[in-house]
Amino acid sequence: MTYLRRRQPSNAKGNKAEQQALLYLQEQGLVLLYRNYYCSYGEIDLIMRDKQTLVFIEVRYRKNNAFGGALASISPSKQRKIIATAAFFLAKQQNEYDCRFDAVAIDDSATSPQWIQGAFQA
Repeated sequence: MTYLRRRQPSNAKGNKAEQQALLYLQEQGLVLLYRNYYCSYGEIDLIMRDKQTLVFIEVRYRKNNAFGGALASISPSKQRKIIATAAFFLAKQQNEYDCRFDAVAIDDSATSPQWIQGAFQA
Protein backbone atom coordinates (compact mmCIF):
# COMPACT_ATOMS: atom_id res chain seq x y z
CA MET A 1 0.00 0.00 0.00
CA THR A 2 1.32 3.44 -0.92
CA TYR A 3 0.84 6.13 1.71
CA LEU A 4 2.40 9.09 -0.08
CA ARG A 5 2.40 9.77 -3.74
CA ARG A 6 2.74 12.61 -6.13
CA ARG A 7 -0.48 12.96 -8.04
CA GLN A 8 0.01 13.21 -11.76
CA PRO A 9 -1.50 16.36 -13.17
CA SER A 10 -4.93 15.63 -14.56
CA ASN A 11 -5.96 19.23 -14.71
CA ALA A 12 -3.42 22.01 -15.15
CA LYS A 13 -5.77 24.67 -13.74
CA GLY A 14 -6.57 22.53 -10.71
CA ASN A 15 -2.89 21.94 -10.00
CA LYS A 16 -2.19 25.65 -10.44
CA ALA A 17 -4.97 26.38 -7.95
CA GLU A 18 -3.48 23.94 -5.45
CA GLN A 19 -0.09 25.67 -5.76
CA GLN A 20 -1.78 29.07 -5.38
CA ALA A 21 -3.56 27.85 -2.23
CA LEU A 22 -0.30 26.51 -0.80
CA LEU A 23 1.53 29.80 -1.33
CA TYR A 24 -1.39 31.76 0.12
CA LEU A 25 -1.51 29.58 3.25
CA GLN A 26 2.25 29.82 3.70
CA GLU A 27 1.91 33.62 3.55
CA GLN A 28 -0.63 33.29 6.39
CA GLY A 29 1.98 31.46 8.49
CA LEU A 30 1.03 27.82 7.93
CA VAL A 31 3.82 25.28 7.45
CA LEU A 32 3.54 22.52 4.84
CA LEU A 33 3.97 18.99 6.16
CA TYR A 34 2.57 16.87 3.31
CA ARG A 35 1.16 17.51 -0.13
CA ASN A 36 -1.23 15.02 -1.74
CA TYR A 37 -1.20 12.57 1.17
CA TYR A 38 -2.77 9.36 -0.10
CA CYS A 39 -4.00 6.12 1.46
CA SER A 40 -6.70 3.60 0.62
CA TYR A 41 -9.38 5.87 2.12
CA GLY A 42 -8.62 8.82 -0.13
CA GLU A 43 -6.38 11.81 -0.56
CA ILE A 44 -5.79 15.04 1.34
CA ASP A 45 -4.50 17.89 -0.79
CA LEU A 46 -2.45 19.62 1.91
CA ILE A 47 -1.54 18.78 5.48
CA MET A 48 -0.15 21.83 7.22
CA ARG A 49 0.62 23.09 10.71
CA ASP A 50 -0.99 26.28 12.00
CA LYS A 51 0.93 26.99 15.20
CA GLN A 52 0.11 23.91 17.32
CA THR A 53 -2.81 22.71 15.17
CA LEU A 54 -2.62 20.12 12.43
CA VAL A 55 -4.72 21.27 9.48
CA PHE A 56 -6.12 19.00 6.77
CA ILE A 57 -6.92 21.12 3.73
CA GLU A 58 -9.12 20.44 0.72
CA VAL A 59 -8.42 22.72 -2.25
CA ARG A 60 -11.21 23.23 -4.75
CA TYR A 61 -11.05 25.04 -8.06
CA ARG A 62 -14.00 26.09 -10.17
CA LYS A 63 -13.97 28.32 -13.19
CA ASN A 64 -16.99 30.22 -11.86
CA ASN A 65 -19.66 30.10 -9.16
CA ALA A 66 -22.28 28.38 -11.29
CA PHE A 67 -23.78 25.32 -9.56
CA GLY A 68 -22.73 26.58 -6.13
CA GLY A 69 -19.03 27.18 -6.73
CA ALA A 70 -15.98 25.50 -5.30
CA LEU A 71 -17.03 25.21 -1.65
CA ALA A 72 -20.36 23.63 -2.52
CA SER A 73 -18.47 20.88 -4.35
CA ILE A 74 -17.11 19.47 -1.08
CA SER A 75 -19.92 16.97 -0.63
CA PRO A 76 -20.66 15.03 2.56
CA SER A 77 -19.19 11.97 0.81
CA LYS A 78 -15.96 13.85 0.07
CA GLN A 79 -15.85 15.08 3.67
CA ARG A 80 -16.16 11.50 4.96
CA LYS A 81 -13.25 10.41 2.75
CA ILE A 82 -11.07 13.27 3.99
CA ILE A 83 -11.97 12.50 7.61
CA ALA A 84 -11.17 8.78 7.16
CA THR A 85 -7.85 9.64 5.49
CA ALA A 86 -7.01 12.06 8.31
CA ALA A 87 -7.83 9.38 10.90
CA PHE A 88 -5.51 6.96 9.11
CA PHE A 89 -2.77 9.62 9.05
CA LEU A 90 -3.22 10.39 12.75
CA ALA A 91 -3.10 6.70 13.69
CA LYS A 92 0.44 6.57 12.24
CA GLN A 93 1.65 9.55 14.29
CA GLN A 94 3.54 9.35 17.57
CA ASN A 95 1.98 12.52 18.99
CA GLU A 96 -1.53 13.74 19.61
CA TYR A 97 -2.55 16.87 17.77
CA ASP A 98 -5.36 19.37 17.82
CA CYS A 99 -6.82 19.10 14.32
CA ARG A 100 -8.93 21.15 11.98
CA PHE A 101 -10.45 20.63 8.53
CA ASP A 102 -10.13 23.65 6.27
CA ALA A 103 -11.10 24.35 2.69
CA VAL A 104 -9.59 26.71 0.15
CA ALA A 105 -11.80 27.73 -2.75
CA ILE A 106 -10.40 29.32 -5.87
CA ASP A 107 -12.27 30.57 -8.89
CA ASP A 108 -11.13 32.57 -11.89
CA SER A 109 -12.99 35.73 -10.83
CA ALA A 110 -11.49 35.91 -7.31
CA THR A 111 -8.44 38.04 -6.60
CA SER A 112 -7.27 35.71 -3.83
CA PRO A 113 -8.21 32.28 -2.47
CA GLN A 114 -11.14 31.97 -0.09
CA TRP A 115 -9.85 30.21 3.03
CA ILE A 116 -12.49 28.66 5.28
CA GLN A 117 -11.06 27.56 8.62
CA GLY A 118 -13.05 24.76 10.21
CA ALA A 119 -14.98 24.16 6.98
CA PHE A 120 -16.29 20.86 8.37
CA GLN A 121 -15.82 18.66 11.44
CA ALA A 122 -15.16 15.01 12.11
